[in-house]
Parts: sequence; structure tokens; C-alpha cells
Amino acid sequence: MKYKGKAHKFGDNINTDDIIPAKYLHMQDPAELAKRCMEHVDTKFAGRVKNGDIIVAGKNFGCGSSREHAPIAIKAAGVSCVIAETFARIFYRNAINIGLPIIESVEAAKNIKNGNSVEVDTHKGIIRNVSGKKEYKAEAYPPFVETIIKKGGLLNYVGH
Repeated sequence: MKYKGKAHKFGDNINTDDIIPAKYLHMQDPAELAKRCMEHVDTKFAGRVKNGDIIVAGKNFGCGSSREHAPIAIKAAGVSCVIAETFARIFYRNAINIGLPIIESVEAAKNIKNGNSVEVDTHKGIIRNVSGKKEYKAEAYPPFVETIIKKGGLLNYVGH
């Protein structure tokens, strides 16, 4: 699958409380969560992000608690894909489970700048910084993960 958007750059150790503060965990509506996405680290993110944009972050993105609200808020905000040096394992699993594409690449995460135009091909494992005219290799998704993402998450994949 291919994704293209403007990069929104974040640093290392962005935790689930940074992504969606705990005080909003009573909310279930993805649109309401999206309005508060990333407010701990960028109060204007939710108003600035456009459909298809891509988050680029450093190490250990999504660390902290295991709440599914974090990837749901990111996806509902319009983010098409998240690139990071590394992801917290529970966040990685939750993201795939709700149909949010994420991909690890140390080089891409370090070299893509805020506002760059980025293209991601999860099938081939290629990340292109269109603005910087650079290409980075990442691990391609296995076919079953691509199918989960295409279907919008694990529940849709198993037929519920």
C-alpha cells in the first residue's frame, strides 16, 4: 500500500499520554479523540494535520500505557502512516489492529524534516523523502498485515 503526505516531525519517547492525554480516555468517538491528538507536544497539531499526512518520530514512539485510544486518535486525525526509528511493541500491535500503517526506519526518521513531502510504500518497504530527494529502505509488510490494514483493522479482517 502507498501513502503520501506532509511530514509532522516529533522526537523520541512520544508516549501514549502525549498522543492522547489520559483525561480524554472516557471518550469513545474517534472524531473527538482526533481533536486532542498530540496536544501535549504540539497544541496546534490537530488543527494543522491534513488527511494523508504522515507522522515522523524518533525512538520508542507510543511508549507508555497500552491504550488503543492513541493509534485511534492518530488515524482519526487523518494521519495515513507513522514512520519512527522504533515503536513500543504494544503500540505497534495496537496500530496494526486498528488499521494504522506504521513503519520503522532509523534513516528516514532521522533525515526527514518537518513539512517534507513523503511517500511510503509498505508493500516494497520504501520510504521516499520527495522534498529531500532521498529514498530509505524499511521492512516490507507481510501480505497478511497488508490485508489487515486494507480492511481497516483486525476486527474487519476476521469478519466482525
